[in-house]
Amino acid sequence: MTIPEFQPPAPILRLVKVLAGLGAATLAAGLFLAPERAWMNLLLAAFYLIGLCLAGVLFIAIQYVSGAGWYVAFRRVPEAMAGALPVAALPVLLVLVASASIYPWAHAGGEHGGAAFWFKDVWLSPLFFVVRALIYLVVWIAFATAILRTSRSQDSDGDLSHTRRNVRLSAAFLVVFGITFWLASYDWLMSLEPEWYSTVFGVYQFSGVILSGLAMITILAVWLYRLGPLRGFLTAEHLHDLGKLLFAFSTFWMYIWFCQFMLIWYADIPEETSHFITRLAGFWQPVFWLNILLNWAVPFLVLLHIPAKRSPGMLLKISWVILVGRWVDLYLMIAPPFVGENPVFGVWEVGIAAGAAGLFFLAVFRTLRHAPVVPVGDPYLEESLSYHN
Repeated sequence: MTIPEFQPPAPILRLVKVLAGLGAATLAAGLFLAPERAWMNLLLAAFYLIGLCLAGVLFIAIQYVSGAGWYVAFRRVPEAMAGALPVAALPVLLVLVASASIYPWAHAGGEHGGAAFWFKDVWLSPLFFVVRALIYLVVWIAFATAILRTSRSQDSDGDLSHTRRNVRLSAAFLVVFGITFWLASYDWLMSLEPEWYSTVFGVYQFSGVILSGLAMITILAVWLYRLGPLRGFLTAEHLHDLGKLLFAFSTFWMYIWFCQFMLIWYADIPEETSHFITRLAGFWQPVFWLNILLNWAVPFLVLLHIPAKRSPGMLLKISWVILVGRWVDLYLMIAPPFVGENPVFGVWEVGIAAGAAGLFFLAVFRTLRHAPVVPVGDPYLEESLSYHN
């Protein structure tokens, strides 16, 4: 079997380098000209990127633990996303350095509601916040590195023991991820409004991460098929299952969104409703409904039909819609505490988002070049190639 190799087309490589450079220049200018907007968008970009990379590890881990073989033909796609994790950690580290300028509790004297909220005062102490974040990043990168190294080792000998080791690593990662990502989402996003809280917030962030991650896996897989490395390996059956997963997790995202919104609306507790009151007022309201349209309504209506799930072109379009929807979702969570009553969208948002995209794709291209695009040593590859729904 011929081992496919990956080499990004020169125009695309130039484009992502330009985007990365544009993002760096925009961020540097923004720190001097509009520091609050720059830090806000850096936080958004950092959480977006770290979510895509973690989704790659999460997808692989779930497949290993469940004993799945259908995905093996394109496994190097989520592995490339996982391999970008150290690069995605860089914006997070910048956010940690500037946390005092981003989070209101960092300069509020440790008061978040009096004696009844003593735990929140301890939890939201600057040093403890940074230490926790570093632990999250180190643990995630360690698991991703171990799983990728074991997968690549299998290329040379095809030994099933590598699969068994990754099953154990994946099982441990799923437990650790569930705890650490839940805490990270509370730390990095929910604490922007330290008086607000939602017990569903961690699950809601998981739904957004896995949905956007599946969209990116689909985009990269179809792109590699069209370029040639996955031609003869990626089939309509694989696309059909990716389409079904996009459909399912789009609906799951909507279910969790509704759970959070409905329970807070029904309970009518001031500390909880304040979050949604802001986002349903003024010009925030169109953004609020756009979030649902992009993340659920459009994917749901389009992917109801089987031909759409098997069409590379349609899956690409829906995946890009979902990725834009994820940006809108995060913008709706992060921006109101920074910009106030009305949303703003300008050069700082566009430039830093473009830079994040360029940085991500550069890291993914780099990882794809370090191993064959198809894991030819995996004993389950034949099962994946002959797979039928």
